[in-house]
Amino acid sequence: MKAATITQPNQTSVISAPEPTVGTDDVLIKVRAAGICGTDIHILKGEYEARYPLIPGHEFSGEVAAVGANVTRFTAGDRVTADPNVPCNRCYFCQRNEPNQCRNLGAIGVTRDGAFAEYVVAPEGNVFPIGDIPHDAAALIEPLACVVWGLKQVEIQPGDSVVIIGAGPMGCLLLQAVKRAGAARIVVVDRGEWRLRLAGELGATETILANGAHDRKLMALEPFGYDVVVDATGAPSVIQGMFAYAKPRAKLWVFGVAPTGAKIEIIPYDVFRKDLKIIGSFAVNRTFPQAIALIEQGAVQVMPLISHRLPLDEFARGLEMAQRDPARMKVQFVPG
Repeated sequence: MKAATITQPNQTSVISAPEPTVGTDDVLIKVRAAGICGTDIHILKGEYEARYPLIPGHEFSGEVAAVGANVTRFTAGDRVTADPNVPCNRCYFCQRNEPNQCRNLGAIGVTRDGAFAEYVVAPEGNVFPIGDIPHDAAALIEPLACVVWGLKQVEIQPGDSVVIIGAGPMGCLLLQAVKRAGAARIVVVDRGEWRLRLAGELGATETILANGAHDRKLMALEPFGYDVVVDATGAPSVIQGMFAYAKPRAKLWVFGVAPTGAKIEIIPYDVFRKDLKIIGSFAVNRTFPQAIALIEQGAVQVMPLISHRLPLDEFARGLEMAQRDPARMKVQFVPG
């Protein structure tokens, strides 16, 4: 099969690879759409937990091509997606029903070969039917499931004011989710005017261009600060700046993926004095069914977030576009 690989940090190749071996409890999926995530860029740069060479890609959908001998829920031709996270189901955290904190966590496209290929294999327990959801939309179920997991922890309250920093694909998923959860004011900040226009179309109450004057504009809207401050960039400098927008008893939601080892400075007294809560949300935690329902019922719009669809042969171009092209949102590969 054709597959796109990261051979070592900052080096890629499109190769002919063996089709994945299907174990007795596995499902072989013919990939129809697979999206580039910010995590893939961190893997490319050597900033994330991964091993090389690697076929990345963990946001995907496709059709069942074959199943293992013990698989009972799926047959060839079924339209599916898969949770890429593979916990051990034996360690302390798995036994506490916290599989995203598994001590031996594996992940399709991170620790094992993923979906930037014609075929990918997943354990049956990780596979979900997608019904009539288009394949390109279904490839956004995984990132939305990440949003849902964070939302469960942040617990947006009716009438909350929220500022989201970053209007990329994740920022636009976040704004739709917090709106559905009951937030009344949702302000989105970004450096791209066209991204802000899209955020407005998707439900942001106000959008602010990050141009040096955005701090003043943000605080003019909410002089005491915001109930929830969300980072959707992963930039350490942005995460450090979140505290300036937090009202007393605010929640600071660290959603973006910062490089491993990156550090920021905070003032502990402010966290203490203002009753602040700092909330991280890593990956998904049994939240695929909710994400599927949100897309299936039209509660969250994902099709406007897809800006580019490329063949696997343009893997290097797609990665470059995902990092530097100001006119892109979600870049997807369409194998074959």
